[in-house]
Amino acid sequence: MKIYFYSVVLFVLILAACDTKSTTSQKPNASGHTKFSKRKLVDLSHVFSDETIYWVTAKEFRLDTVYAGQTDKGFYYSANNFSTAEHGGTHIDAPIHFAKNGQTVDEIPLEKLIGSAIKIDVSSKAFTNPDYLISVEDFTDWEENTGILIPDGSIVILQTGFSKYYPDKIKYLGTDDRGENAVKQLHFPGLSSEAAEWLVENRNIHAIGIDTPSIDYGQSEYFKSHVILLSNNIPAFENLTNLDKLPLNGFEIIALPMKIEGGSGAPLRIIAVLTD
Repeated sequence: MKIYFYSVVLFVLILAACDTKSTTSQKPNASGHTKFSKRKLVDLSHVFSDETIYWVTAKEFRLDTVYAGQTDKGFYYSANNFSTAEHGGTHIDAPIHFAKNGQTVDEIPLEKLIGSAIKIDVSSKAFTNPDYLISVEDFTDWEENTGILIPDGSIVILQTGFSKYYPDKIKYLGTDDRGENAVKQLHFPGLSSEAAEWLVENRNIHAIGIDTPSIDYGQSEYFKSHVILLSNNIPAFENLTNLDKLPLNGFEIIALPMKIEGGSGAPLRIIAVLTD
């Protein structure tokens, strides 16, 4: 009888242990053993406020209070209206932004917005040259240093280090002037058209992001990198932050924009998911 009792107790303890493990994130390692992992979330989005940086010709963010306070019914109530351009702050450029037949924001497949990612860090070069153009060599150097090719379906994140200047318009944009005349005063790093072409022709990427106001550098006149990428339905994420908290590879991106029907762009909440 005692043996039966102890057997039942042992069986219950084993079930309890199995149930506990099933609630923990697990992944098998090379030997087939289960390895427990922890997830870390990194917010890559700037907050929207009256300090949010917009393109010098775009309508800036505005928040108007509708109501904030106690009601005559005895409960607290708060509501606001906001207005903004599509392209400003942390946002997405949909392919139609520079491609006549490109996808609009609401048409971009979720597979393009969620997935494994890599980071190209050119901050040491951009630090001494605000007009730095990210080159093909920056990508091939990354592949040589990591020992892997940029994987198919990757989301490519470009770190220039410029997010540290946000929201200082003079340091981040090159000017605090607004209007058409201010366009010629813009200075910040971006992706060279040669590198954009190389990515399209040699690597199968799903999306690309950068911690500057534009995937093209500030002094661009023809926005060739935009045209090349977006014409191939590769959306771009702009004005990212906290890229220094990301590894060079082995993380995932979740980039969910406001789903604007027919939109050429939209405010974006983007995060990185890191696992141990």
